[in-house]
Amino acid sequence: MMSSEHLTCGWLQQLLLVLVKLGFTFAGPLRPLIGTECTAKSPASYILVFTGHWSPQVFPKQYPLFRPPAQWSKLIAVSHNRHFRLWEEGAPASAGVQSFAELGVTVELMKTAKEARKKRVVGAMYRTAGIPNGIGHSSTEMLIHPRSSLLSLMVKVIPSPDWFVGVDSLNLCEGNQWKQEVTVDLHPYDAGTDSGFTFSSPNFPTSPPENITKITSQFPNHPANSFYYPRLKDLPPIASIRITRQSRSRDHQTAMSNHILPNSISPRRFSATPLDCEVSLWSSWGLCLGPCSRGGVRHRTRYILLRPANAGTPCPELEEQAECVPHSCMQLQ
Repeated sequence: MMSSEHLTCGWLQQLLLVLVKLGFTFAGPLRPLIGTECTAKSPASYILVFTGHWSPQVFPKQYPLFRPPAQWSKLIAVSHNRHFRLWEEGAPASAGVQSFAELGVTVELMKTAKEARKKRVVGAMYRTAGIPNGIGHSSTEMLIHPRSSLLSLMVKVIPSPDWFVGVDSLNLCEGNQWKQEVTVDLHPYDAGTDSGFTFSSPNFPTSPPENITKITSQFPNHPANSFYYPRLKDLPPIASIRITRQSRSRDHQTAMSNHILPNSISPRRFSATPLDCEVSLWSSWGLCLGPCSRGGVRHRTRYILLRPANAGTPCPELEEQAECVPHSCMQLQ
């Protein structure tokens, strides 16, 4: 017959085993992907082209014109397998993602990717040059191996508190076949580490940090937000990527590595986004001037917060007057 000590010891061992399993399950915020294995027999060569569509016609609200003007950081891309996540919507930003989203600094991101490469969960790291305008192109060549067929990338929106565009774990392989071309429209994300609402907001750390979220035309639901366009159901894409498979023969491969492309690539055309006028609340009524019995008037004013653009709703009247009431009259001497 087993003693109570043995029973207690066995129960504790079972509890410890359960806790260890739970620890592995919830150890990190980034979840591995299921069903992403690639069985292609050889690597594939690709050219990645990033294109910015950020213009004052498509995104007229608070469009940055100087200090600094609208532009894009360098692009950081990582090929990897299902056991690695560069970033993930709905999960907290890592220290590397925070540093890149807020400051455009890549040191921590690259350090994390290099350490993951030693564990053979990351294949290679790529980058392109930054783009000094909201509209433009940059590119890099990539060699993707079957064991790391997923691609993740990030580009910081400059200026912004902690906003970026990117792709999370895009699979370039289907079974044993490499995809020939992939195009993805990109929309802004908030890293959840800075609470600024506008492109030029001062540093305002979010405490505690929030999860990475997608910015939409109505989220965050605040008129001060630079991407708040309540008339739009969806934001137009602010950028896009095109990934095209290349022949591995050097005689046929186009040299387009790590540089800003000429504007010979035809830009996509988007409809101008209407921007409605926004005005402040009315001021308090002023004192009445004139006879209290009849003829006296009082005034109140408001001012323009945001001027209309692209056939948006024009501004209403900024001044209003009303007839005096006896208790608010001021007699002129």
